[in-house]
Amino acid sequence: MANAKNHDYHVLPPSIWPFVAALSAFVMLFGAVLWMHGSGPWLFLMGLAGVLYVMFEWWREMVIESHSGDHTPVVVIGLRYGFILFILSEVMFFSAWFWSFFKHAMYPMYTYVGTEYLEPAIYAVNAFDLPLINTLVLLLSGCAVTWAHHELVHGGTRKNVETGLLLGVLLGIAFTFLQAYEYVYLITERGYDFAGDVFYANFFMATGFHGVHVIIGTIFLAVCWFRVRAGHFTAERHVGFEAAAWYWHFVDVVWLFLFFAVYIWGM
Repeated sequence: MANAKNHDYHVLPPSIWPFVAALSAFVMLFGAVLWMHGSGPWLFLMGLAGVLYVMFEWWREMVIESHSGDHTPVVVIGLRYGFILFILSEVMFFSAWFWSFFKHAMYPMYTYVGTEYLEPAIYAVNAFDLPLINTLVLLLSGCAVTWAHHELVHGGTRKNVETGLLLGVLLGIAFTFLQAYEYVYLITERGYDFAGDVFYANFFMATGFHGVHVIIGTIFLAVCWFRVRAGHFTAERHVGFEAAAWYWHFVDVVWLFLFFAVYIWGM
């Protein structure tokens, strides 16, 4: 009985995943640098595959731990706090892009040696065309996820929870395809060039990183959909579902700021 557990914390056994995650992230970053210097994307893709594999295995172990009774109320509080801190770090990440966008829009300062800077003629996107449709699609997906969460917490049917999550996933996929269509149109028809001007760079980096977050959030919701079908969540125990919903609402809010800043004010 000397080794009996007399606390609510989950003491993790030694794990290889932090090391593999760090190694894969380094390979991905190093491969990205080489790719930008013309060496091809293969090392970057190898690192990305390693990161994705670590994510799958690490989170699979967390699901197993939750079903083994290791996610006590104290552990769940820690998981929630940890995810809130992760979202705050994402807020600061996007704040950097907003800072860059507003700074160069309000106080453009260019120093070129031996030549004169000529500001390019930027084609203004109609914010109330495809961007508005995308905004409505993303907000509707957030409503669907909120409905699914409400059904889960307040004793609704599993069918309603599944339907709400499935709608959120499908609308997330629709947003991604519409965003890709807009990119193709702006690049091929309107001459948008990532390296053409600081405005183009900020536009593609801010909206592009948001698009990556939409893809990640869509996968997050899809995993929750499969877990709901498997009966993993209950009204009392659904911290994974909560994390997915918080992340998706964060993506919604960031897009609203992008829509008003980049598409309406910036154009």
